Amino acid sequence: MNEKYLEGLAQYDRMTDSVRKGRSGWICETDRGTALLQEYRGTLRRLEFEDLVLSRVEEEGQIPVDQYIKTKEDSLIALGEDGTRYVLKEWFTDRECSLKDHKEVLLAVRQIARLHKCLAKIPRSEEWSLGSIHGESLEQEMKRHNREMTRTRNYIKQKKKKTDFERCVMETFPAFFECAQEAEAGMAALKEKEHEDRLCHGNMDHHHILMGEGYTAVIEFHKMHLGDQMEDLYHFVRKTMEKHNWDIRLGQEMFAAYDRIMPLSMEKIESLYYLFLYPEKYWKQLNFYYNSKKAWFPARNMEKIRILMEQAENQKNFLELLQ
Repeated sequence: MNEKYLEGLAQYDRMTDSVRKGRSGWICETDRGTALLQEYRGTLRRLEFEDLVLSRVEEEGQIPVDQYIKTKEDSLIALGEDGTRYVLKEWFTDRECSLKDHKEVLLAVRQIARLHKCLAKIPRSEEWSLGSIHGESLEQEMKRHNREMTRTRNYIKQKKKKTDFERCVMETFPAFFECAQEAEAGMAALKEKEHEDRLCHGNMDHHHILMGEGYTAVIEFHKMHLGDQMEDLYHFVRKTMEKHNWDIRLGQEMFAAYDRIMPLSMEKIESLYYLFLYPEKYWKQLNFYYNSKKAWFPARNMEKIRILMEQAENQKNFLELLQ
C-alpha cells in the first residue's frame, strides 16, 4: 500500500488506531471517531464553499454530514511533500439506504426534505461565483440533450446497413423525443416565472444516504450547486420507482413525506412533472452509443431500451400524480 497518505494524516490532531482503503480514500479509525482521508484536486475556494455550507447544516443538528476537519494549522488542506493535497472529513460506516425497504425510503425522503429546508435558509454570498456552483439550468440541459439525441438519430438514419440496436432506436425515437420536446418547452416556460435557485446536493441517490442507529446521514456534497432542489428529489424518487415498477401508492407516500416537511408548491410539482417526463435514460443510451465504438454495441443496451418501453405505461400513470 502506498503510504504517502501518512504525510497528510500526520497533519491532523488525531490519534489513528487503524487505516483501511475505502470510498476513494482511506477510512481512519481515530481517537475522535471515524474519518475519511482523500486526495483533493479541486480549488480552495470550492472547498471553503462546501465547508461553510456543511457547517451551517451541522449547526441545525438534524442532518449528520461528512463535515471537513481542519489540520493542526487550521487549514482545510494537508499538503504532502510531493505536492499531493489531502482533505479529512468526518465519516460514517453505516450501510446505504435500501431502495427495496419501504420504511427506509420514506426516512430518506424526509431527510432530503430537511436538508433542502436547511439549505434554503443559507443566504447567498458574493463569493459563490464559481462555475461549479452556477451550472447550466435544467432547461439548458434538456435543450443540449435534445440536440445530442437528434444528432444520434440523424447519424443512424443515414446508415444503409443498421444493427439491431440502430433499428430499435429508429423505431422508438419518435415517442421518446416527443416527451423530450414537451419537457424542454415546459421547463423553459417555468423558467420565465419568478424562480429563485437554491442550494442542491447535486448527486442525491441511495449511495449517499446512510442509515445509522437513530440517524440518517447525507454524504458527498462535491456536486453541490445552486439550482432547482426538485432535481435532487427527482433523482432519488426515480431510482426508487424503477425498483418498484412505478408503484403509484409508494410514489404518493414519498411526495407526501417530503411535502409535510418542505411544502410542494405548484411550481415545484410542475418542475417534477417535466423532470419525470424527460426520457433521461433513453438519452443516456443514445449518447453512450454515439460516443462509443458503434460497430460493436452490447446487446444489454438494446435490452435497456426495451425495458424503458415496457415501463412506459406505468410511468405514464405515475406522471398523473403530478398533473
